[in-house]
Amino acid sequence: MTDTQEQDKKITPLRCLVGSIMSAILGTALYSLTSAIAVSFATKPIVSDNLIVLKISSAVRTLVLGLASLGTFIFAFVTVGLILLAIQLLLQRKTVS
Repeated sequence: MTDTQEQDKKITPLRCLVGSIMSAILGTALYSLTSAIAVSFATKPIVSDNLIVLKISSAVRTLVLGLASLGTFIFAFVTVGLILLAIQLLLQRKTVS
């Protein structure tokens, strides 16, 4: 590996903060989507007399809302983790210097 390739892959606090900002934006967008999905499902009840249709539609709604929530929380945890990593790198830089 050359020196420029090693510098490109180096982890810096600035890169961590930029990544956390991008992750926060995506997490916020997914949170808005999750809220819109929840409101939509809450305001539109399932209309059917068939028990199988009711169970399948309830399962699909739960799955869709669960996946949107999972994505939201993953991006939230990544955001927090990257911010903590940036703080750790800053503290390590101060103790080494």
